[in-house]
Amino acid sequence: MTSAARTITSADPGSDRYREAERSLWHHYGLEPNQRFVEVSSPAVRLRVVEVGSGPPVLFIPGTAGTGPYWGSLVRALGGYRCLMVDRPGWGLSAPLDYTGIDYGTVVADLLRGLLDTLEIETADVVGSSIGDLWALRLASRRPARVGRVVLLGGGPIVADSGIPGIIRLIASPIGAIMLWLPPKPARVKALMRRAGHGASLDAGLIPDEYVRWRVAFERETDSMRNERAMVRSIVSWRTGLRTGIAFEDAELAAIQQPTLLVFGTADPVGTVATWRQVVDRLPRGALQLVDGAGHVPWLDDPTSVAGHISRFLAT
Repeated sequence: MTSAARTITSADPGSDRYREAERSLWHHYGLEPNQRFVEVSSPAVRLRVVEVGSGPPVLFIPGTAGTGPYWGSLVRALGGYRCLMVDRPGWGLSAPLDYTGIDYGTVVADLLRGLLDTLEIETADVVGSSIGDLWALRLASRRPARVGRVVLLGGGPIVADSGIPGIIRLIASPIGAIMLWLPPKPARVKALMRRAGHGASLDAGLIPDEYVRWRVAFERETDSMRNERAMVRSIVSWRTGLRTGIAFEDAELAAIQQPTLLVFGTADPVGTVATWRQVVDRLPRGALQLVDGAGHVPWLDDPTSVAGHISRFLAT
């Protein structure tokens, strides 16, 4: 295996306030993760990877809902695996990447392949969430020898029929530039989470205050939302939806041979149960698992159930 990247040990670029919010949320989940920074050469970008547990490697790719400790309740319940949580470029503590004028699917697959090379992992199972679903499937499609099984959590821009979440369309619009200047507050974070289907869990106290405080610090103390807007505008038109070539065509889905599980919460506003049944039917080895009442980030509402579905699937 040819290495496309190297591990680097320079200082953590996050602010002290953001790092403290991360530590507080990890502590809430009773976890003490290790982190490292790696430099991928093609495309050239510096990434952060956070690691929890030991066993067979599982690569986690986040969506716009968060990164790092937002996986905490899931990986705590998912024993027996080496959970490797990457910050996408420009998101969390990873350096940004210019997506302008590139083949998005190719760049995504090359970047994740380079990351696996750096970590000296020949083959890994891959878990995606939201737009991370698209990344996971692109890696499986373009670099099939590197992927064992694929888990997709929540709806994502896999097919054009899934639609674009309202918040993503808003980020892509001119109003998105104004949003970046609005001071992040707990009330706004909770409002966005309610729109994503997590209102019942917020009302029941299932989502800890540490999570909300971390989200506020994430938006306030990092450049993630500014970088995410730049990426979103490269793949989404706020008027018409996903740009051509981003989502999968039926023939592309039919060519993916890895066993693939999609875990979808019935309160998730991205796509519908019918949409995702059609998607998994197009995958030769696809399966759909519903989580009643869960939102766009289903493990926030029911980490035990979601972890159980993943564990059984990966162990099959």
